Amino acid sequence: MTSWKCQICGYTFTADAPPEKCPSCKEKCEFLDNSCYTPDCTGDGMDKRIGNK
Repeated sequence: MTSWKCQICGYTFTADAPPEKCPSCKEKCEFLDNSCYTPDCTGDGMDKRIGNK
């Protein structure tokens, strides 16, 4: 599964594909794939460098 982050409110969740609206802020937004693909961000599976405000 992929880790997704709402570009508006920063809510993160895991799903196969992002929904149309954010489950948290209920806005239609672009979701960023913030899954961890490198060894330096193992553990929780999310790359905290992606989509930081």
